[in-house]
Amino acid sequence: MTGPAEIFEQLALKARSSGQLALTEPEGKAVLGRFGIAVPRGVFAETGDDAAARCADLTFPVAVKAVAPGLVHKSDAGGVRLALPDAGAVRSACADIAAAVQPLDGFLIEEMAPAGYEVIVGGVVDPQFGPIVMVGLGGVFVEIFEDVAFRICPIARHDAEAMIGELRAAPLLDGARGGVVASRDALVDVLMAVAGPDGLLTLFGGDIAELDINPLIVSEDGAVAVDAQIVFREERAATVVPQNLEDVEGLFRPLFTPRNIAVVGASATRRTRSNTVMDQILKFGFDRSKLYPIHPTATEIDGLPAYASLQDTPEPVDYAYVAIPAAGVADLIAGAKDRLRIAHVTTSGFAEFGRSDLQEELVAAAHEAGARIIGPNCNGGHSPRGKLTFCYDGLPDEGSVGIILQSGGLGIDTIRRGNNRGLRFSGVITVGNCADIGVADLLQFYLTDRATEVVGMYLEGGDRRLFELLRDRDPVKPVVILKGGRSARGGAAAVSHTGTLAGDDRVWDALARQTGVVLADSLDEFIDKLLALQCLTPRTDRPTSRAMLIGNGGGTSVLGVDTFARSGIDVVPFSQATVDLLQGMGLDAGAAYGNPVDLPQPVLVANEGRDTERILRTALEREAPETIVLHINLAVVMSLVGGAADALTHLLDALVRVKRDFPGQAHCLLVLRSDGNAAYEETRLRFRALALHQGIPTYDELPAAARGVSAIAAHERYLTRGNAS
Repeated sequence: MTGPAEIFEQLALKARSSGQLALTEPEGKAVLGRFGIAVPRGVFAETGDDAAARCADLTFPVAVKAVAPGLVHKSDAGGVRLALPDAGAVRSACADIAAAVQPLDGFLIEEMAPAGYEVIVGGVVDPQFGPIVMVGLGGVFVEIFEDVAFRICPIARHDAEAMIGELRAAPLLDGARGGVVASRDALVDVLMAVAGPDGLLTLFGGDIAELDINPLIVSEDGAVAVDAQIVFREERAATVVPQNLEDVEGLFRPLFTPRNIAVVGASATRRTRSNTVMDQILKFGFDRSKLYPIHPTATEIDGLPAYASLQDTPEPVDYAYVAIPAAGVADLIAGAKDRLRIAHVTTSGFAEFGRSDLQEELVAAAHEAGARIIGPNCNGGHSPRGKLTFCYDGLPDEGSVGIILQSGGLGIDTIRRGNNRGLRFSGVITVGNCADIGVADLLQFYLTDRATEVVGMYLEGGDRRLFELLRDRDPVKPVVILKGGRSARGGAAAVSHTGTLAGDDRVWDALARQTGVVLADSLDEFIDKLLALQCLTPRTDRPTSRAMLIGNGGGTSVLGVDTFARSGIDVVPFSQATVDLLQGMGLDAGAAYGNPVDLPQPVLVANEGRDTERILRTALEREAPETIVLHINLAVVMSLVGGAADALTHLLDALVRVKRDFPGQAHCLLVLRSDGNAAYEETRLRFRALALHQGIPTYDELPAAARGVSAIAAHERYLTRGNAS
């Protein structure tokens, strides 16, 4: 029997030479059969009389389908007849089809598949990540509801099982409302044959443009591919094997802990962006004697000796910040032969403006000079451990969050807003056009960097290496991705259902499910989730699913329950026995103890916060919530005459003691709500810093806290999966 590789090469050659890239149904089913996917027994006939004769070996009823070059949607063209009882009906059906479809190669006559559920399994090649696979229940569920799930190839068996479980219509397969039970194992087998490590898409994604098995009939006894459509690429895609860096630490040491820094673009006569960067670097505490302004004529800039070129500095340069016009950058870098490690080219005017030639010249000059390039068209790098920054008013505090951004402006926002909200960074690197060093290179560094415990990325695109790094990372550091352009839809020219449904949004959702990364839809959500992952230690024994809300504000609590529910976290009411016990403490008749726990201000702050602490301890002992969120309305608490700050201190101390005495039992978060009053805002900032010192993330509102909890919960769920290591 001809093997899968041989039959594929034969069919691909035939399709490309004929210009008919879509295989006929018999050819497509021949391919599926080589991969172990069951197809109906059938015969091919060129004429109606031949069909009537040859179908005698089949078991009636049968189906007759047109076989014609380029015929994709056979039913719409009138090329399908079903449930034919005998040879005469077959002959008549062939005549009807011939009248409707021309030109016609012949007819495929097949036994009807056993009763079951119509499922679609398909695949396309994503320009970023390569072959992807889709599954959905057929018919109306795909065409109207778009009830489908995607994964990037190759998939593991648990991926296939998870895909099926994501379908809203999945309960139908289990016999919902008295229906027939279908074999999930058989469907998983088909998905593995299509997209597993040795699957059709995985092995031959370079040849295939689109694949549809639609419908796949899944019954209690198995799965049968009733129709198959395979469309080849016009030319086979080159196989790209992603290669990781061999010495990632050595490459990036000059960026994150530079021994010296050159700044190109500062002026001796006016203030430029480069002058400001020099100021910020010095404010960060960098050694003045190791900061080298580069200027062709000036001898001194801002009190520092200036040097005419990168060749003239006292020692070879670790890191150069470059902000001069695009036309001069390549020559600048070329002149630094063997004296420059990394240049951060912030200048715009390269490929993003249609000047790919300048960008190619820049990279070639850098490689010839033995240097590497970050950018161009970005803002720079921020590394508190290396006393390096491009951002004014960023904090020099070293932290554990490593950031990669394909946007320069978002770099400043991330640093300043993140610092104000409690993030502390191991590095923030803007990468721009990624002409040389790319996102995946920096990701590889952060994943191996001991100082980095959480990774955040703003991306406008991805590639295969990015996916593989995320999939295979060990240890599994949490990663948050803010993806720009997720609403863009692909498949405008697609001929298959899969091609039409596959879009950028779905592919990134698939990447998140396969790799455990957490997606964010806005900069605020990005920071909310990073903050939780920075501060909270994930549990691997019991992923977070339940929360306790406690604070002052009944309406706020009710809305909080809804917000947490939308984030996948359940605020479970306490048992009546626990409620009775809390009510029996005699704290206040106006309090509500059912979870959420709503405490009037006098109860919240009474007894130096120890009454609130008693409630927390009782709940932890009896109800074991996995997360505690203490929310405080600052305007109410600070309306106390004197002692407002003491009241907040006592409440924070109570939360800290509970966190200490119940180690690992519940994540503790603080929400400090304000109405914008300047005094309240100052208080919030002060207590946020105090809470951060205790490892407690602080949020401005409950929805932000819910997003943070959802991030740690998602990471914990991934850690408990069988594939996480």
